[in-house]
Amino acid sequence: MASTDTTGTKAAAQDGRGGAAGRAGGAGLDVAGLEAGLDALETTGPARVPLRSTLVSKVLPPVTAVVLVLVVWEVLVLCHVAPAYKLPSPGDVWGEVSDAWYQGTLFGYIWTSVSRGLLGFLLALVIGTPLGLVVARVRPVRAAIGPILSGLQSLPSVAWVPPAVIWLGLNDRMMFAVILLGAVPSIANGLVSGVDQVPPLFLRAGRTLGATGLRGTWHILLPAALPGYLAGLKQGWAFSWRSLMAAEIIASSPDLGIGLGQLLENGRTNSSMSMVFLAIFLILIVGIAVDLLFFSPLERWVLRSRGLAARR
Repeated sequence: MASTDTTGTKAAAQDGRGGAAGRAGGAGLDVAGLEAGLDALETTGPARVPLRSTLVSKVLPPVTAVVLVLVVWEVLVLCHVAPAYKLPSPGDVWGEVSDAWYQGTLFGYIWTSVSRGLLGFLLALVIGTPLGLVVARVRPVRAAIGPILSGLQSLPSVAWVPPAVIWLGLNDRMMFAVILLGAVPSIANGLVSGVDQVPPLFLRAGRTLGATGLRGTWHILLPAALPGYLAGLKQGWAFSWRSLMAAEIIASSPDLGIGLGQLLENGRTNSSMSMVFLAIFLILIVGIAVDLLFFSPLERWVLRSRGLAARR
């Protein structure tokens, strides 16, 4: 009888161990299934949006807005709300475009300003990025020049044109100096803001893995601060472009060529509002084109890399 009880106890114990092992195996299978599901969510992107839907949602609205502006503009001209020398018609402005095209000067106006603006922005990027890193990471430097950078960022770019002309003369160096003084503070402050928003846990994890010094800056700090840095780059380009236009409007010389700012000033001097409107539209188009071709794709890439935007 005792032998039978002992045998039953052993069988029950074996059944208990088998049940526990089965439950553990089932839990393991559940965890494996959960991990597989998460991997599928990460690797399976949303379906691509059809081209027609993209055109309707992204191309049609701005085109419609432009058409509405032209219609309202033409209506105002037909209603004679202002004399023709103050408010030219869209046809008059298009005539200026055609004249500049046939004379071969249209792309010259654009390239003169765009080449200066892009080169000045690249120089500001080379200077502003290390400056922003130093200000963000070195406390004494931040206490010393951090407020100065903020003050320079709020200073109108046009204020630098007179001293730049006196110091450097009427040449391209003056143009680049004005661009740098307008763009460098924005780029540096954007990077400082991005670094301030990096969680300290990222930096500690990087140091644990051996990412210190320049390696930690390149692999940990800059990628984590990229959203704020990108915002600073966009603002830096805006300051570069506006600074250049201010310099071209105020400082004129045959050696400098005719850029968009100088074209705007020539229209004012000649009392040609159609030329003034042409210069304004070209300045606006260049700004929009740079944003659409460079900054918007870069911003979408940053958002997608962080899982904040769907692939298109």
